[in-house]
Amino acid sequence: MLEELFGTTKPVIGVIHLLPLPGSPRFSGQIEAMLARAEQEAASLASGGADAIIVENFFDAPFAKNRVDMATACALTLAAKRIKEISQLPLGINVLRNDGHAALAVAAACQAEFIRVNVLTGAMVTDQGVIESEAHELMMYRRMLGMETQIRILADVMVKHAVPLGVGAQIGQMAKDTVFRGMADGIIVSGVATGSAPPLEDLQAVRHALPKTPIFVGSGISRENVGAMLGIADGIIVASSLKRQGVLENPVDVDRVRALVDSVKRALTPSS
Repeated sequence: MLEELFGTTKPVIGVIHLLPLPGSPRFSGQIEAMLARAEQEAASLASGGADAIIVENFFDAPFAKNRVDMATACALTLAAKRIKEISQLPLGINVLRNDGHAALAVAAACQAEFIRVNVLTGAMVTDQGVIESEAHELMMYRRMLGMETQIRILADVMVKHAVPLGVGAQIGQMAKDTVFRGMADGIIVSGVATGSAPPLEDLQAVRHALPKTPIFVGSGISRENVGAMLGIADGIIVASSLKRQGVLENPVDVDRVRALVDSVKRALTPSS
């Protein structure tokens, strides 16, 4: 899947955090400002050497628990189409907090290649309350759209800013359930919060449970730890460390993208 989707076996997926969208409490009323920044960040990621882009409504917090407003989905589609035109890189959609249906709809409308779903299986206690699996409904919707092969679904396991409902949850078993019972095409492992790297033992547990499934690190990637992470995982999804001056609210910095991509190349080059 990795070569087919990203053109490489160790993709660097850069994140575009959209400015607040219509339907969110922080929306400024300035659609064009949001679109202009999205275009600029897409150009920075593409010029810096990223292999793909994922766009999300990160600044819409506090997030809707499940379905987002239709205006939010429409604005996200506009942004995704602009990004696709600017970068021509494989594009992913993540609709926070957990609207996989909207993500699929946006992806179908703008010909994006993949989506990210925070809670595909199980139930997680989050700052939005308890979020439960909608794997059956989501897979049926993808089938109804006729997009089973065109849009891949990458799903988090023990997603950040959340804890599993119940006791004794094991990340390896949860990852297996997400793939074999939830039909995820790939797994994302993140730390406890935005900007936090996952423990290597969590990555190893997921790799042991799913030796043939694409696994991505979903948070906390830096030039310092990317080698260790890609020694286990198949790809990285990175946002915070690519921002100008390392500040989350700032735009993507093309020089930081280049530096990270160079670090990935060095990490993957066999030592003589």
